[in-house]
Amino acid sequence: MQKSWRWYLFQPYKWLVLMPFYLVDTLVMFTVCIIVMFFLGPSAGSRFAGTLWARFMLYASFVRVTVEGKEHIDPKQSYVVVANHQSAYDIFVVYGWLGIDFKWVMKQELRKVPCIGYACDKMGHIFIDRKNSSAAVAALQQARDRLVNGTAVFFFPEGTRRSGGNDLQPFKKGAFKMAVDLQLPMLPVTLIGVDRVMPAGGLDLMPGRVRLVFHEPVSTQGLGDQDVEILMDRVRQKIAQPLQENAAA
Repeated sequence: MQKSWRWYLFQPYKWLVLMPFYLVDTLVMFTVCIIVMFFLGPSAGSRFAGTLWARFMLYASFVRVTVEGKEHIDPKQSYVVVANHQSAYDIFVVYGWLGIDFKWVMKQELRKVPCIGYACDKMGHIFIDRKNSSAAVAALQQARDRLVNGTAVFFFPEGTRRSGGNDLQPFKKGAFKMAVDLQLPMLPVTLIGVDRVMPAGGLDLMPGRVRLVFHEPVSTQGLGDQDVEILMDRVRQKIAQPLQENAAA
């Protein structure tokens, strides 16, 4: 695909300014996070330093975020939050603008990322070894124990990023099984336009606008294991609807 003049204009800024800024932002906010956690606990460190880290990076990337449906969230309610996964920049959008205390469920490999992996571990985020099913089950049990007093757990049920952000990959059942087991409502979230900022599988970054859409929570009260597939389909439809509308626009 032929690149526009805006793409060529942005490249020197990306490599000479933005990438060094990312390193500085990460190191500074990592330090702030550790200090805040020491005095105020992991949740405070996550919400304060994590939000600033993500927002600074988005502002520096000239990415603007529009949040819709925030009225659906009860800050005192714990949720199992699920969202589509378009780009590595999803992490900045979610961390910067979700606005609730949450624990990530993330792949084990991210634990090895300097600063970020250590900070995420100390903040109580959940690392999943997808190659070891028994270890994954034990990690999810840890997540269950942390869902109190409005703390949520966050999943990308597609499991991996995919270019072409208006299409959803098949969902994995872990998030839905947890929600049913704990009788916690599910909070569907749709990310739109993040793949245009940075497509999956590369560093082809460009400024842009993205949308973060919160949907009405889906109750799991009275549901059992036999209802997991139905629940998954219902949540998937909610997440997919804004993507389909965006594709048709």
